[in-house]
Amino acid sequence: MKDKLSVMMLSWEYPPRVIRGISPHIYFLSKNLVKQDVNVYVITCDFPGAPAHEVIDGVEVYRVDSYKNPSPDFATWVYLMNMNMQKETASLTRKIADKIDVFHAHDWLVANAGIGLKHVFRKPLLATMHSTEMGRRDGLHNTTERMIHETEAWLTYEAWKVICCSDYMISHVKYAFGLPTDKLVMVPNGVNTQSYENVNVDYKSFRSKFALPEEKIVLFVGRLVYEKGIHVLINAVPKILSKVNAKFIIVGSGYMKEQLLNIVRSMGLEHKVLFEGFIDETTLLQLQKCADVSVVPSLFEPFGIVALEAMAAQSPVVASDTGGLSEIIEHDVTGVKVYPNNPDSLAWGITKVLLDENYARNLKENAYKRVQEKYDWEKIAQQTKHIYEGVLGEYSKSFWA
Repeated sequence: MKDKLSVMMLSWEYPPRVIRGISPHIYFLSKNLVKQDVNVYVITCDFPGAPAHEVIDGVEVYRVDSYKNPSPDFATWVYLMNMNMQKETASLTRKIADKIDVFHAHDWLVANAGIGLKHVFRKPLLATMHSTEMGRRDGLHNTTERMIHETEAWLTYEAWKVICCSDYMISHVKYAFGLPTDKLVMVPNGVNTQSYENVNVDYKSFRSKFALPEEKIVLFVGRLVYEKGIHVLINAVPKILSKVNAKFIIVGSGYMKEQLLNIVRSMGLEHKVLFEGFIDETTLLQLQKCADVSVVPSLFEPFGIVALEAMAAQSPVVASDTGGLSEIIEHDVTGVKVYPNNPDSLAWGITKVLLDENYARNLKENAYKRVQEKYDWEKIAQQTKHIYEGVLGEYSKSFWA
């Protein structure tokens, strides 16, 4: 084995392209792996204004043309993007001075490229499953969903190890794809607490942009889609307002937005529920720091990075007792757990936090300590490096080596 590991990560998103949690995950993991003396190359899709090649905190980032050929539909685009990513990455792999030891694919969107590169260079492939189509959709209901599921299954079959972000995801992925236990390994997501420590804002002035001085701020951050449970929060709003004067700030967008707006209008509560859409990172950090409570009412949640971010921002968290959220939140210690898909339970949890300042203070102080102890990116990078080394040890004894 070489003195220094060289890893090539594949992802369709990487800053400045941020669609879901995969992008910041790879950004922080890769830069912290560099600190662990690992050579890291990230191959991702191009983005308007972003250079084709740059070095970010020691990480070599290459952006490939994701629209080289016209695509009549999403599935065709994914296929063609993967073909071009595989071609460009193969060419790059042959040119770079460091011989790649491991290919690491993040999610199904780069499965074809990762699998192809594994066989071309006869190097082990690792896969991180950030979510699954079966979990997102609560089953498989059409041809597109089945196609995505089969691609995920193929990726997990071809991978030497499959990394999941929670024990819940370990059991879910094992069930969804019929994987052996020894192929699965849990490494949690992390959070960058420094981002919140560096927030410099006049809270009174900033807060006044969203709420009156006497109003508590209830914050939701996430996609406006069914599995994120945003409809549960909206249905809980009148129950909460009957006991607490609050303003509900909804950050994010998605296919449910119009439906949710109509529900809010029918309640006559447009002045109490603000749909902010996507906002810049600085404003989001400030909002999270100002929020009197952060709500994560998901129905399906592999991990729950939004809850972790709220904990790092020292905002009390109320979250569904489901999936990875059940592992992040310790009830009455680092947050409040409520029944999933239950507006009454959610309203109870939010009201409990908003009406008891001492309770809320204890929650956020305990949560912040937990984040520092368990979800530090440096520790997560160490765990990941250890997995790479273990895989290479096994690989060196195989007929592939």
